[in-house]
Amino acid sequence: MLELRPNCECCDRDLPADSPDARICSFECTFCSPCAEAVLGGRCPNCGGELLPRPRRPAAKLGQFPAARERTLKPAGCAPAD
Repeated sequence: MLELRPNCECCDRDLPADSPDARICSFECTFCSPCAEAVLGGRCPNCGGELLPRPRRPAAKLGQFPAARERTLKPAGCAPAD
């Protein structure tokens, strides 16, 4: 099951479980769409994988399967894509 991490690893923007702006790689690294597209060029800075829209969990399932609460943040932000 996806963790549904609560924030962008680059800018710390909140990304609720139903956010259409969340982007993830196959390792579930999580970024907001502005960082994923404009800063990272669609590639995860951690693994090099592509960043795609994160599936949204149905609201009726969030009570039983809540989103993660632990925030992950790169202290220096993300470097622009080459």
